[in-house]
Formats: sequence, structure tokens, C-alpha cells
Amino acid sequence: TVELVRYALRKRLNWRLAGDTATNFVTQAFFVGLGLLLFYAFYLATFSVASGFALFNIPVNGVTLVIAVLLADFMYYWEHRFSHRVAAAWATHTVHHSSPNFNMSVAYRFGPMDAFRSVFFYVPLVLVGFNPYLVLFAEAFVLAYQVVLHTELVGKLPRPIEWLMNTPSHHRVHHGTNAPYVDKNYGGVFIIWDRLFGTFAEETEKVEFGVSPQVESVNPFVVFFHGFARLWRAVRAEPRFSDKLRVLVKPPGWKPKTRAATAGVIARGQRPRGSLSTPS
Repeated sequence: TVELVRYALRKRLNWRLAGDTATNFVTQAFFVGLGLLLFYAFYLATFSVASGFALFNIPVNGVTLVIAVLLADFMYYWEHRFSHRVAAAWATHTVHHSSPNFNMSVAYRFGPMDAFRSVFFYVPLVLVGFNPYLVLFAEAFVLAYQVVLHTELVGKLPRPIEWLMNTPSHHRVHHGTNAPYVDKNYGGVFIIWDRLFGTFAEETEKVEFGVSPQVESVNPFVVFFHGFARLWRAVRAEPRFSDKLRVLVKPPGWKPKTRAATAGVIARGQRPRGSLSTPS
């Protein structure tokens, strides 16, 4: 409500924004529907089997809770980075980035397969010996923390907080299509992983939100499946079967060098996120 008032005061409130906001919640409903039918059973079954092969039996207490959250956040960083750097994963994660607006409703904008990749990044914690329910709680905490990051209402916070924690400023960068911001700030709760692994960027210029090319629709079905439609067109455009497979596992926009050179595409550092038309 506060953010809608802000849009109204800035004369940015219109039917397209209202439709985009509604689409955020409809895609969440689609996501939850898929999860109830498929994801939760798969997730719990995988964790249950993995717990039978656990190396240790780590107790559940305050200390292990903190450690589990730290490790879950570390694993989230790599899962999130994978989602941007592998085209097949980006095809579903692009839904979250496709809104040209940035408010808390965007936090609920999910793609059809967003939940399924998570299990492969968190199951190692179960194999080590963490209680599966503790891992699920830690993962949920990392995700819940990020809801409040989706806002333009909060500027930069005090420097120590900005250095250590993920903040609205850092997450705005992550959602930007500006060249310096593409594929930056993957962190969940902490931004230190990005600082350590060279993917950090400071918010220094006005952020342009969305993907490139933008999804020119607020139809929830179009938004929900646009990433897979774009990926399918990219795969179909490659004549060689080996290159079709590479399109799936390479970063979004990958093309064989000969085709990329012929097309005169822009440099990797300027790749519009989700374009599926530039090389890596």
C-alpha cells in the first residue's frame, strides 16, 4: 500500500503498473500450484533419502541454526549465480526479473521451475548431517529476508550494513539491465559472497529494471512462460544438434563464434540480460 501511494504521488500509478502488480501475484499462484503438486513431494523425498546417507548427525540447537543459515545463504549465492549463467535455468528465473517495476510485489513473481533447482544446491547440507527440516527452515529464512529488499523506498543504509548485508540498494543493482549491473549481486542475506567472488557492484546510477528485450505484456501466462518460449526459439535457431545442447547449458545469449561474429553482436560485458541473442 505504501509503495502504491508512492507511485501515485509520483504520478506513476497507471493501469499497466496495476496489471504488472497483479501479474506478480498470479505468477506466484501458478508457482505455488506447481509446488503443491510436484515440488514439495520431490523436495522432501530427496531430503529424506539423502538423510539416510548423512556423514554425521548434527544436533539442532542455536549454534547449528546459525551455521545452517550461513551455509544456506552461501549455497543460495551459487544457486542464484547458476540461475543467471545457465540458459536453461535463466528461462525460468527470468520471470522474476521481467517486471519493469521494482516493489515488494515483485518478490512474489516466480517462474514455473524456480523451486526445482534449489534441492540440488541444498541437499549437500543434508548429506553432511544437518537435519532436513533445519535446512528447509534456513532456506526459507534466506528467501523471506529478500522480500523486503524489493523496494525503491529505502536508499542506502549505513556503510557497515551495506558492506556486510544484502540491502535494497544492492538488490536494485541485481535487477538492473544497466551494463555495469548485469549479473551482479547474487547474495541472499549477505553481500560478502559477491565481494569475495567478484560479482559485486555498487548502485551508482539510476537502475533500469526488467529484462532485455522487455516483456511487453502483463498477461500472467505470457510472463510465466516467456523465458521458455525465448529459449525454445534460440535452440530452434541452431542448425547443429551439439549447438542446440550448448544453448541450454551456456549463459543466456550464447551463440557459436562464427554465427556471433556474423551477427556483429555486442561484447559480453554489455549483454542485455535475458536477450538470448549475444555471446558469452
